[in-house]
Amino acid sequence: QVQLVESGGGLVQAGGSLRLSCAASGRTFSSYAMGWFRQAPGKEREFVAAISWSGGSVYYADSVKGRFTISRDNAKNTVYLRVNSLTPKDTAVYSCAADREFSSCADVYEYDYWGQGTQVTVSS
Repeated sequence: QVQLVESGGGLVQAGGSLRLSCAASGRTFSSYAMGWFRQAPGKEREFVAAISWSGGSVYYADSVKGRFTISRDNAKNTVYLRVNSLTPKDTAVYSCAADREFSSCADVYEYDYWGQGTQVTVSS
């Protein structure tokens, strides 16, 4: 079992930045690849970024490439998402997820565990 708790969301003006954190419980955090997803009101959950077990491989949705950075600290059981140059289109609930297999990192159904999410609201 892995429990995930996100933090770091909030209200920010367009062009601003945030650092989202996802803290994981358990000793096996380094056995899981991690992903970030987001869901805006009335829309389906969409892939944002993913990172491999060691952090050596990262993947991003086209919509966030160059603006968002995913990283992890296995010693702290935490994965981060740095979000820069935010626009109102980035407004959503951001959730982290853990995946033991990491064969299709953009697939929602790939992931085994999910956090509750943290709200990011970007004002224009």
